[in-house]
Amino acid sequence: MLLDFKNHINQNLPFLKNSKLLIAISGGIDSVVLAQLCNQAKLNMSLAHCNFNLRGNESNLDEIFVVELAEQLNLEVFTQHFDTETYAKDNKISIQMAARELRYEWFQELAKLLEYDYILTAHHADDNLETFLINLTRGTGLDGLTGIPEINTNIVRPLLPFSRQEIESYAHDNTINWREDSSNSSSKYLRNALRLEVIPKLKELNSNLLDNFKKTLSNLNDTADIVDESVNAVTKRAIHDIDDVSISFKISEFKKVNNPKAYLFEIFKEYGFTEWNDIVSLLDAQSGKQVLSETHTLLKDREYLILSTKDVIQSESEESISISKEDKQVETALGLLTFEETKQINDLSKTTIYVDKDLLKFPLTVRHWQKGDYFYPLGMKGKKKVSKFFKDEKLSLIAKSKSLLLCSNDAIVWIINHRADNRFKITDLTKTIIKITLQ
Repeated sequence: MLLDFKNHINQNLPFLKNSKLLIAISGGIDSVVLAQLCNQAKLNMSLAHCNFNLRGNESNLDEIFVVELAEQLNLEVFTQHFDTETYAKDNKISIQMAARELRYEWFQELAKLLEYDYILTAHHADDNLETFLINLTRGTGLDGLTGIPEINTNIVRPLLPFSRQEIESYAHDNTINWREDSSNSSSKYLRNALRLEVIPKLKELNSNLLDNFKKTLSNLNDTADIVDESVNAVTKRAIHDIDDVSISFKISEFKKVNNPKAYLFEIFKEYGFTEWNDIVSLLDAQSGKQVLSETHTLLKDREYLILSTKDVIQSESEESISISKEDKQVETALGLLTFEETKQINDLSKTTIYVDKDLLKFPLTVRHWQKGDYFYPLGMKGKKKVSKFFKDEKLSLIAKSKSLLLCSNDAIVWIINHRADNRFKITDLTKTIIKITLQ
């Protein structure tokens, strides 16, 4: 196996030979064999061990074993203790998920602090099969069936082509010691049940199971490349606009494809959505309909779907901002409002207005628009409802929810970044001009 491992490094992972490596080691057979193989291949490496304090003294003995192994191999070793049960309880996640989050967060912190190029883990071919079956039983898309990636940013898994049997044989042939995790013998966890009961039966039925599985993964990854290419093409056509808070997609582009649900799934899955039938229904829903995930909102607005984080849509009841006569600048949700006296008008744009100071009643206020608000648009005769102005300007529902009004008493001075009010304009009688700018 050592020769095969070296060949695999030379042919597929040559960058590891000139890199500074951090090996995640539990003390179990897989990670111990990985450490031994990397040491035999003369890679520049250190060890990192997590003590999750889940198995009493057994966890401490694992740590002692890893430290002693590091001494034998003349390697630097790092250890870290975690209160895994408390972390799981506080974050309302399983113990397994808590341990995963804790170890990878620590590995990344260590790698960044001490400038390790890559973190090596001991996942192998049987782990890949187990992960595939877990995803299959829980329901998944194509991504869940393409296996564990050999390289994922700075995480590398050099043992992925090798089977558990090969690893065990190498350990026995080279009289390598390791620690047995007693929890691995329990079938109460799905992964253990698959490892101990299901996969052995499958191997009895087909002795070439792992080889055939590798071929299947290769085919699925080829298919995934085709899917990605098609999804990227549709996404590029569908995106109408991108700003700081949202992305709008043309609904017409989704209706052109043969299977809109599949494309919607691939484009929006990373934002936590799960109700895919509801998302498909948005294509023909009335404006204002939306689907929520834990973090994002997908909103139907006329001929567009608008994706934003959930905190973008503001409440109309939010407290207003008070502006005194002495204030020269005020921070708002849209940016910084600045106030300065000037003698000339030299900047005509949506982000700047000029008003007659004597017509303003302080304190001014900045607030969200409300139903029934109206103003007298500069350059027009008569008044207009703010809602009608937004409609004529074709603002999205998200843009409307973010809009702010600068008001003097109950009168609107400016729909900020859109239109000033005619009642406060500069005239021949104006004595003092105030320039108001949104930065």
